[in-house]
Amino acid sequence: MGVGAIGAAIGEGYTAAEANLAISRNTKSAGDIFKSMLIGQAIAESASIFALVIAMILLFTKFSATSYVTVCAIFAAGLSMGFGAIGSGIGAGFPAGAACTGMSRQPALSGKLTTNMLIGSAVCQTPSIFALVVSFILIFTDFSGYPVSPGCAAVLGAGLAIGLGAIGSGIGGGVVAESSCNGIARQPLTITPVTNVMLLGQAIAQTPAILGLLISFILIYKGFPATDSIAPSMALLGAGICMGVGAIGPGIGEGIASSGGVKAIARNQEVVGVITRSMLVGMAVAESTAIYSMVIALVMIFVA
Repeated sequence: MGVGAIGAAIGEGYTAAEANLAISRNTKSAGDIFKSMLIGQAIAESASIFALVIAMILLFTKFSATSYVTVCAIFAAGLSMGFGAIGSGIGAGFPAGAACTGMSRQPALSGKLTTNMLIGSAVCQTPSIFALVVSFILIFTDFSGYPVSPGCAAVLGAGLAIGLGAIGSGIGGGVVAESSCNGIARQPLTITPVTNVMLLGQAIAQTPAILGLLISFILIYKGFPATDSIAPSMALLGAGICMGVGAIGPGIGEGIASSGGVKAIARNQEVVGVITRSMLVGMAVAESTAIYSMVIALVMIFVA
């Protein structure tokens, strides 16, 4: 819960700051801006609510710890959801703040800006949902038959792979959605292509988190033989850290690349195809670093 509160608080603060600035520009739209601020903050809050749910389950569930692996899995569940909520909380604040700013410039577009903000902010929550799913799996799976070594390292690696891996995708998705709201406010006629490219960019920006989710599932469900050697345990833990940390940069980078595409389309929708192609190539190159991390993680799981 402590770690999970970080992102939501930052995202909500950013939204409130932009709302205050927007009201100062156009006091007549203060009511709509205030409502949009509250809606945006509520969505940003959802990631920390996920963390709260996991924290409450961990506090009040009577676990029958029949294995040290179960103990490690419960700890890993907290790590997964705590870190997994950071990016989504921060990212959801970006489109909410941009929607408030857009309403001050284009009061007539309040409804469309709110809709675009809701879609963009909701997609930002996807990585935190991945982390939530892994946390539930770690809490409610019976690990009594798993060997302590390297089982403990495997479940800890699983929690870190998706927990850390969700950070970049959550932030990256928010950066794209922010540009979408700004673009619609500046050029309302581009709302359809801007929204479409926003969703495309957000979908691709989620892929590093999906790779983290994949490594988590492998670490949880692949059987590992018992061993007294420390090397296999360190390899499995390292695989989770490798994928988790390795997904942060690509998620943010892909969001920045997609943000540029959305901005460009809002300025010149006549070349949507050319801009989209350039954006996709740029995002693919940024994605390659996450793939490198996944390759090394798989090598540590299946070879090392």
